[in-house]
Amino acid sequence: MNTAETLKEPAADAVDIAIIGAGPVGGSLACQLAASGKKILLVDQAALPPMEHPDFDGRAYAIAAGSKRLLDEAGLWDNLPYQPCPILDIKVTDGKPGYPASPLQLQFDHRAVGDAPFGWIIEARALRIALNRQIQSAPNITLLAPAEARISFTGDAATVSVAGRIFKARLLIDASGRNSRIRAQAGIPVTRIPYRQSAVVCAIAHEKPHGGVALEHFLPGGPFAQLPMSGSDAHPHMSAIVFTDQRDLVARLALMDDARFTPEVAKRLGPHLGAIRLIGKRWTYPLSAMHAARYTAPRLALVGDSAHGIHPIAGQGLNLGLRDALAIGALIAGSDDPGAPKLLAKYQAQRRPANLAMLAATDVLDRLFSTNNPALRLMRDLGLTTVNRMPRLKRRFMLTAMGE
Repeated sequence: MNTAETLKEPAADAVDIAIIGAGPVGGSLACQLAASGKKILLVDQAALPPMEHPDFDGRAYAIAAGSKRLLDEAGLWDNLPYQPCPILDIKVTDGKPGYPASPLQLQFDHRAVGDAPFGWIIEARALRIALNRQIQSAPNITLLAPAEARISFTGDAATVSVAGRIFKARLLIDASGRNSRIRAQAGIPVTRIPYRQSAVVCAIAHEKPHGGVALEHFLPGGPFAQLPMSGSDAHPHMSAIVFTDQRDLVARLALMDDARFTPEVAKRLGPHLGAIRLIGKRWTYPLSAMHAARYTAPRLALVGDSAHGIHPIAGQGLNLGLRDALAIGALIAGSDDPGAPKLLAKYQAQRRPANLAMLAATDVLDRLFSTNNPALRLMRDLGLTTVNRMPRLKRRFMLTAMGE
């Protein structure tokens, strides 16, 4: 045949919403929207099953009471394979490694705002397993992973070219993370705040029960958090540990074996849980904050780490992303066009000020508490005990921690 055949692109499949990024925020939102009847395309660069980490690896999420609603609506909470641990009380202290905490402390009791816990600690692998099962079983989610997507936008749709297929969506939701290429493609600038700190994440088994109490212990190098976890047959009493310190020190800690590293945890934790030992792996992450100049572009919305990242001092990073998902999910449920300009404007107006306020608050807290200046230490200790004696202000702090 002398005539050349014309190569045609495959016909486009229509979906309601395309989501790029199948992590906790993007994956949960996909499941929630699918449960409401929406037809979803979900794309991730990584294969999902290896993310499950079948062995306990020490990583956990703090899920605030207000954020749990997304996991409920997505059908994930009741399918978590490992029991979440409720956070019943929060204790805030100040001190130095290896020394007793200051007696000027702040304590939050969940009973002051009702019967519900402040939140729950869930294993990272538990949420991943539940997500994978729900995504795979949802008939109206098309999952393509591992896969790279090419994105383009027109006035009424986003076009996603991926794995030899073409999809058209009324809205594209970017949940691909802090280094999002979609955000860059849309010309959305970001502001970045570097910290000279790294975070250490691990888990411990301990001799005494934690009683559902979470500890936030402020130290000169950065905050130290002990988060109560549900125990196992092998380890009846367990907690997750997240602490920050100067990057050079954390780099040295990362090179230590368990026998040398465990005392470093113990001198920051204090003796209230008895003898401790490390379980699972240890993880270190350099810290920074970032915020997108805007959360939307035509037919595009940013959620979670694509839109913002904060210091982990208050454990609110993932919760902000889950609240982004709740907000845009609620707007989509009440609209015939999920990518309409008015809808996207409402989403940005709801979420950007709240997220900026939390970024500012965590940045100030870290700068105020991550210092050994005696005058500042006295001022913050007096501040803690003053708040502890003001029930109305304490209640406001508790409701904020719960995401209410």
